[in-house]
Amino acid sequence: MSEDHYFTAQPASAEERRTITVPLAGRSRPVEVARGIFSPDRIDQGTSVLLQHAPAPPEAGTFLDLGCGWGPIALTLALRSPAATVWAVDVNERALDLARRNAISLGLNGVRATTADDVPAGTTFDLIWSNPPIRVGKAVLHELMRTWLPRLAPGGSAYLVVQRNLGSDSLQKWLVAELGDGYDVSRLTSVKGFRILHVRRGA
Repeated sequence: MSEDHYFTAQPASAEERRTITVPLAGRSRPVEVARGIFSPDRIDQGTSVLLQHAPAPPEAGTFLDLGCGWGPIALTLALRSPAATVWAVDVNERALDLARRNAISLGLNGVRATTADDVPAGTTFDLIWSNPPIRVGKAVLHELMRTWLPRLAPGGSAYLVVQRNLGSDSLQKWLVAELGDGYDVSRLTSVKGFRILHVRRGA
C-alpha cells in the first residue's frame, strides 16, 4: 500500500492519535496530532518561520489559514486575535478533525475548520497566512493561489512561507504576473532557507 500524502482527503493509515506540546502564541500548549497528516510530530520549520516573523495580525477580522493541517497557524491567529473569525481550510479530513478538536481544547470559538467547498461563497479575508502545499505540484499550487488570493478584502494581506529551493522566487515572479495591477507582491524576509512572500491587495 502506498504511503498517505498529507494532501490525501481520507488517509488510509492508522490514526495513532497522541498529544504533543508545542509553542503557540508565546506559550507551550498541548495539541492532538495523528498519522496521515502534514508534520504530525511538531510544528514544521517553514510554519515556525511564518509564525515567528509575520507581522502581528489585526485584533479582529476574517482570516484564512490555507492548508491548515492540525492547526498551528489557525490556532496561533485565534490565540492572538480572539475576536477574529479564522477559517482553517484543508483537503485532509483527519487534519480538519484535529484542527477542530485542538481549537475546542484551547477554547478558541472563532476557528472554522472545513474543506474549501464549505467556505461560503463571497467570503473575503482581511488576512491570509499559509504554508502552501508545494508538493502538490505547480499546477495545483497555482490554482490554489488563483482561487484564494483574489478573495483578499481591499487592503488585506497574505503571507506565504515557501522554501527557497522549492521555488519561492519563481512563485513570487508568477504571482506578480498573475495578479497584476491592484496587488503588491514582495518578499517580507528570508530566514533559514525560507522566504515569506507578502501579497497585499490595494484598498
